[in-house]
Amino acid sequence: MMKNSVSTKLFKYLSICCAGLLGFANLSCKKDSEVKPEGNSQAIAVYNQAYCENYEADNIDDIIQEAKNAYVLVDPFADGVVEKIPQIKTNNNQVGGYISIGTGENWRDDFNAMQPYLVSKQWGEWDGEYFVKETTTGIIEIMKARIDKLADWGCDWVEFDNMDWFFDEESNDTYGINVTEAEGIAYYNELCDYAHSKGLKCMAKNHVVQAVNFDGVLYESYNKEKDWWDHAGAQSFLDSGKLVIINHYHEKQPNLVYSEYMDLYNSGISYICESSKEKKYIHYNQ
Repeated sequence: MMKNSVSTKLFKYLSICCAGLLGFANLSCKKDSEVKPEGNSQAIAVYNQAYCENYEADNIDDIIQEAKNAYVLVDPFADGVVEKIPQIKTNNNQVGGYISIGTGENWRDDFNAMQPYLVSKQWGEWDGEYFVKETTTGIIEIMKARIDKLADWGCDWVEFDNMDWFFDEESNDTYGINVTEAEGIAYYNELCDYAHSKGLKCMAKNHVVQAVNFDGVLYESYNKEKDWWDHAGAQSFLDSGKLVIINHYHEKQPNLVYSEYMDLYNSGISYICESSKEKKYIHYNQ
């Protein structure tokens, strides 16, 4: 299943003002490096079974065979995943469980329970998804029930997709989202605190606004939209020793892009890249 966070959709075509653009600008005329970059001891391998953009996500059986000392993101609510979690963890891998906290997905078992707390208009980017309408409702108990399951199934992390759905005023007006910034921030922080109480770490998605209690962040990066997020926020997580992951899509020069990101931040940044040549995810730091 292919997924993106709301902020990736909302900010995709905004102009980017950051020093890293100068480094990225010259990549299109270069050949990719034959040597795969390797980060320092803070950087780890990353695998992603939960979502991709253009090709196919990582296969569970391949992950079991290949992943070592890695962050492995899975959709544990998909068929055939939960029973494989113990095998994934045998090679000292950390398993992250994917949940969307800003939308309801009509293929999920708890969708009917969520419907009273969702907008009525379907998200234009994704069939079958509806934004959370309000957070001061029973929606938080449904999300906590999901987190309970992740803990019971042996996950180490919970990755909060669509945690920023309420930040865009135009989107709020279009879909009838009635969530203030203060309410949305309180909502995802309460869920992170609850995950911590269950022994899980929290992975933010695409932004870290007032998310200081989160343990890591994953950013979705594109060939023409690199480092589009709050650079200082990402750097603050790295400086604190937290896990920072770049999940980069559809790239002809995956090695060069990783090198550029390490130059832009430091070699502690983790990276997974969807190669347009190999048509699959390429993994690093193994």
